[in-house]
Amino acid sequence: MYVIKHTPEDFAVEEVSTVQTNSSGKYLYFKLWKEDVSTMEALRRLSMVWHIPLNSLSCAGNKDKKAITEQTCGAYGIGKDTVEKTNLHDIKCTFLGYGDEPVHLGQLEGNKFKIVLRNLDETPKITPKFRNLFGEQRFSTNNADIGRHIVKREFKKAADLIVNLYPQIQLRGNDYVGALRKLPRKLLMLFVHAYQSLLWNKAAMLTDKEELPIVGFGTENIDEITQKMLEEEKIKPADFIVRELPEASAEGTERKVWAEAKELKIGKLEEDECFPGKKKITIEFFLPKGSYATEFIRACQ
Repeated sequence: MYVIKHTPEDFAVEEVSTVQTNSSGKYLYFKLWKEDVSTMEALRRLSMVWHIPLNSLSCAGNKDKKAITEQTCGAYGIGKDTVEKTNLHDIKCTFLGYGDEPVHLGQLEGNKFKIVLRNLDETPKITPKFRNLFGEQRFSTNNADIGRHIVKREFKKAADLIVNLYPQIQLRGNDYVGALRKLPRKLLMLFVHAYQSLLWNKAAMLTDKEELPIVGFGTENIDEITQKMLEEEKIKPADFIVRELPEASAEGTERKVWAEAKELKIGKLEEDECFPGKKKITIEFFLPKGSYATEFIRACQ
C-alpha cells in the first residue's frame, strides 16, 4: 500500500489565487507559507503575534496540516512592516499588497500539488479523471456526526460531542443551544457542511451521473439515490433550516461527480530512502477548487 504525507515535505500545495492586489486599501494581503501547521492554527498564532483579533484575518480555504503549503490571506489592522518582521520557524509571511475587502472563501482557481508517493513496488496506474469525493480532512473525527445531530435537532448529543472536543465550553443546565451558540459560526457551519458532504459522498459512490445535489434548504431536484439517502437518514431538505440555531442553517447546492487533474506530470520510480527495499515516485498536478488531492491519489491503482 502506498504511503503519502510520510513527511510534510512529501505533500506540497500552492494555491492559485484570484485575489487582486493594489497599492492601497483597508486590507493587507500576504502569502502564508506554513509547514506541518493547519491554516486555522497558523492564523491563530499570527493573530497573537500581531496583536489583532483572529476574525481580522481571512483566507480562501483551509490547507492540509501535514504538508508544506502556500496561500493568499488577508489582514485588517496591520501594516507591511509587521508582516515583513514576522519570524516563525514553521510559518512565513510575504507582503503582497492591499485591497478593500477581506479574502473570501473560494477566492481561488484551484491548487497546484507536488506529492511524493512512497512504499511502492512499481509505478501505479494514474488516470487524470477521478470521482470528486470530499476528502477525509473534511470530516475529521466527529464533524459529520455533530452536523447530523444539529440538523436533526438533537442538540444535547451535538453539545456532548463538542464539549469532548472543546473542553473550554461550559454547559449550564440544559441550555444546549446556548452552548452551541458559543462556537464561532464558521465552526458550526463546518459541522453541518461535513454532514452534507457525507451524504453527497455516499450518493456519488453509487452513481455515474455528472452532477448531484448537495442537499440543503432550497434543494428541489433530487435524484433517486440521494432521495434514498435522505430517507435512510430520516431527514428532508427543509431540515437544514435550523430555526433554533439559525447560524447553522445550510443552503443546498450542486457538485460535479467527476473531476480531472490537469498539468499532470509523473516522475521516475526511485529508491525510497524512508522505506528500504521500496520505491517512491513524485507526481505534480493542478486541481480546481473544491477537489481533493487525497481523493485523486486514492483513485490511483
